[in-house]
Amino acid sequence: MPDEATKGAREWDATAYHRLSSPQVSWGKKVLSGLKLRGNEFLMDAGCGTGRLTAELLQELPAGRVVGVDLSQNMLATARDHLRSEFGARVHFVAADLQDLPFENAFDGIFSTAAFHWVPDHHRLFRSLFRALHPGGWLRAQCGGGPNLARLQKRIDALMATTKYSSFFAHFRNPWVYNNAETAANLLCQAGFVEVQPSLEPAPTSFENPEAYSNFVRTVILRRHLEEIPDSGLRNEFITELARQAVLDEPPFSLDYWRLNLSGNVPQ
Repeated sequence: MPDEATKGAREWDATAYHRLSSPQVSWGKKVLSGLKLRGNEFLMDAGCGTGRLTAELLQELPAGRVVGVDLSQNMLATARDHLRSEFGARVHFVAADLQDLPFENAFDGIFSTAAFHWVPDHHRLFRSLFRALHPGGWLRAQCGGGPNLARLQKRIDALMATTKYSSFFAHFRNPWVYNNAETAANLLCQAGFVEVQPSLEPAPTSFENPEAYSNFVRTVILRRHLEEIPDSGLRNEFITELARQAVLDEPPFSLDYWRLNLSGNVPQ
């Protein structure tokens, strides 16, 4: 049984994420539009979150089924509430670590967006995904990669190092893995995938005002960082300072997102 610290690290404010994750959904729809589906496949949505893109995937599978997998029980509960009434038995949800999936030779394809960069060990991740696929199966995914959020990361690192916050982050480990295209391709090939095609693309995202920027950064990006700060007032000050610096961006309140697209197949 996971200890409370591990359990807490898994969980999200799923209600807020469902409301705020429109940038992730828009990127995911672009990936989804590139899938060539028959309409009867059995697919996994790996890191399904609150199910907004799972619903889009199911719409493209009138005779198919989807298993949504996520580590967060909060996310899965919201996804169930969001999808079960419309899709019924065509969608199931499983709480699992993507590095150690409880599936073998099970799926025609795996779709994933905005999830893999939260997974610490990509060797284990891609081997786990490979095992879950049928021969001839495919992986189509997108996550953060390359210089993703480099400007924001520089500001976060500087803020964490200040006297006000440094004691909270003495043993903190960055929760993200942002591979470049070459590294991702090598990892996929090592796991057994063939016809591997990685690519990086910029996806700058702007917000209308400091409140929108702060809410997004707090919920979607800095969940793990803020868990290290025990005082709610200091957590608010941390976010407020990042928003103050973001006024200087061009355009103001923008995030320097980069997306890593991943494509690979399992040999027949």
